[in-house]
Amino acid sequence: MEHPIKEIISKRQSGINVGIPSFCTANHFVIETIFEYAKCFDDYVLIEATPNQVNQFGGYANMTPYDFVDYVYEIAGEIGFPKEKIILGADHFGPLVWADKSEEEAMENAKELVRQAVLAGYTKIHLDTSMKVGSDDVNVKLSDEIIAKRGVELYKVCEDAFKERIEKFPNSIHPVYVIGSEVPIPGGEFDEVDTLQVTSPTDFKNTIDAYDKKFKESEIDDAWDNILAVVVQPGVEFSNVDVHLYERDKSKNLSQVLHEYPNLVFEGHSTDYQPADKLKEMVEDGVVILKVGPACTFAFREGLFALSMMEKEIIDDESLRANFIETLEKVMIENPKDWQDYYDGNELDKELARKYSFSDRSRYYMSRNDIESSINDLFENIDSFDLPLGLIKQFFPNAFMKILEENYPLDSKSLVKSNVIDVIEDYFYATKAS
Repeated sequence: MEHPIKEIISKRQSGINVGIPSFCTANHFVIETIFEYAKCFDDYVLIEATPNQVNQFGGYANMTPYDFVDYVYEIAGEIGFPKEKIILGADHFGPLVWADKSEEEAMENAKELVRQAVLAGYTKIHLDTSMKVGSDDVNVKLSDEIIAKRGVELYKVCEDAFKERIEKFPNSIHPVYVIGSEVPIPGGEFDEVDTLQVTSPTDFKNTIDAYDKKFKESEIDDAWDNILAVVVQPGVEFSNVDVHLYERDKSKNLSQVLHEYPNLVFEGHSTDYQPADKLKEMVEDGVVILKVGPACTFAFREGLFALSMMEKEIIDDESLRANFIETLEKVMIENPKDWQDYYDGNELDKELARKYSFSDRSRYYMSRNDIESSINDLFENIDSFDLPLGLIKQFFPNAFMKILEENYPLDSKSLVKSNVIDVIEDYFYATKAS
């Protein structure tokens, strides 16, 4: 069976501007919403994990690559989404988590990480060796040659792992790979809008040439049959407080260079918060894989905040409320590890960032028992009332229109899911042929 992303590239070669969203998240509620929405389409869903979330030592999601597969499949099973329509992806898989270690130690960990991913059934692997490790000279730019050398080492591990997997699962689909050194850090976050530079055609070609050289040195002659995309910076990014919108005129030269590489496409990271029309322009211009993550969890958090504000309107007794907003703030202050290095400014700036930052560091707290308990209490409180439509319109204006026009459900979870669906819809609009 041909890999679904190869089928997308074949369609593009015939003149159909299609792509695929890459939902990079471990949030149960968000993944559930994605699958529910995707059931309306007979199409694949790409769910990716980062090594920060998932690795052989657990990650912040406390899952190994194998655990994440089981986790995603369990969610799909709960709502009846077919497993065979799920593409599991490994995003930024490389030495990222161990960048403070020596090259030998960091790369050994990275090799075990990608090995486990392939053995577990991930079929879309982003080989990310763009970051310096502890033994690299901090004063010297990491060369394309070193990046490619390390990337090829990981590629060989993946290919060996697939040979091992196919012995146990003969019908396994061969993995495809994404390379590239123009890689934003996971989760976005740029410092200055004015410093954002679109990848130059020369840098793009240098990346390919460096990998091609290393593949030939390793006597690997079929790698380009399996490498489908290169991560580039098309000129999109977001910070805690700002979003840099796509400007297709500035990426025109980059887009044109793809004509020289008809079997390759671009992968765009940090496409969160882009308007739907901008996303569609990106797909038309060759950014076929659109990575999104924090925008989905931001929408989830946004919906919970709206419910919490509604709760204050309908429950006078504070002791009976879930008080989700206050609970989240308390937990984040008491456990600052996952936000304190990312938010700065005065105390008000930090408080606003904990709640409303586009990088959405609050997503790291949503699976905690105390937070999940508060969310469940909030859902239960809201669902115990017959909500006036005016109250829903105040806090969920888009869901209100769906309720009027589409007989959309009125329960609390559906209201929050409507927020997440607003994000998902933009990506389906941008990547589908019709």
